Amino acid sequence: MSAFMEDCKMAMRARHLAFKTEKSYLHWIRRYILFHNKKHPVEMAETEVIDFLNFLALKKRCSPSTQSQALCALVFMHRYILLKPLGDLNGIKHAKRQQRLPVVLAPNEVHEILRHLNGVDRLITELMYGSGLRVSEAISLRIKDVDLHNHCLTIRMSKGAKDRTVTLAASIESSLVNQIQRARYIHTQDLLEGNGFTPAPYALRRKLGVALKSPEWQFIFPSASLCAIPDTGDIVRFHRHADNVRKSIKRAAQRAKIPKRVTTHVFRHSFATHLLQSGADIRTVQDQLGHNDVKTTEIYTHVIKRGAMAVQSPLDLLTKLN
Repeated sequence: MSAFMEDCKMAMRARHLAFKTEKSYLHWIRRYILFHNKKHPVEMAETEVIDFLNFLALKKRCSPSTQSQALCALVFMHRYILLKPLGDLNGIKHAKRQQRLPVVLAPNEVHEILRHLNGVDRLITELMYGSGLRVSEAISLRIKDVDLHNHCLTIRMSKGAKDRTVTLAASIESSLVNQIQRARYIHTQDLLEGNGFTPAPYALRRKLGVALKSPEWQFIFPSASLCAIPDTGDIVRFHRHADNVRKSIKRAAQRAKIPKRVTTHVFRHSFATHLLQSGADIRTVQDQLGHNDVKTTEIYTHVIKRGAMAVQSPLDLLTKLN
């Protein structure tokens, strides 16, 4: 099995899949093979794929997104590695998809959490709430992506491989400038030690070459240490890890005694909801979030409509009769 898994890895890298996608696909291909008692995938087809996906949905009770991720991995394997694209998969029992409203913080709750954060993690959280960024978008900002003159940020290669421009809160511009100066200092030290490269998509690495040592390409939130790029071994300085931000936010929410499940994505939800409540047009919010379909953005209108201020409780109407 190890030789086949190595072939899968090489095929994924040849198609420049994101490293996280590669890890996920390899995980599901390995589980698929083990589920069928280490039978080689070349000997299996649609029936085995359906059996595995139904096992995930019916026995493991996995979420729809988990089942979909496993399906994508197996479709990739059959199409690009086995060169035997899958046919009819109508027998799949899809995991039940439930409509859930996002968790949204009140402005005072956001303020309390920020009060219990400091340093880099506070600035990253302020960017997520102030500009509606995903945590991955915030930590991967580069110096060249900041436009202080127009008070905006350029988000590159976000979900769906799209670029977009978002607003930058004026209240954090000075903090952002200070962080950029710290990033430049770290980069200068790297250059003195013979390093200074920053990671970039493969095509850009090949095209730009030594230009990736220039300051504008450096991450605003650099990692504390150097590391090697998985597929080439080149020594570079990546950005701060998202887990560090998640842990800081979790601790801050506990100290602030917020009775909600506070994740990094909650600040993006709160940004959209508060923007709509302030009178912003839904199309503007859609552009800021980078949603393809306005229907995705409309979930935040449901949050507002179903909130405590949307209707008057019938119990309060009784008080008028007294």
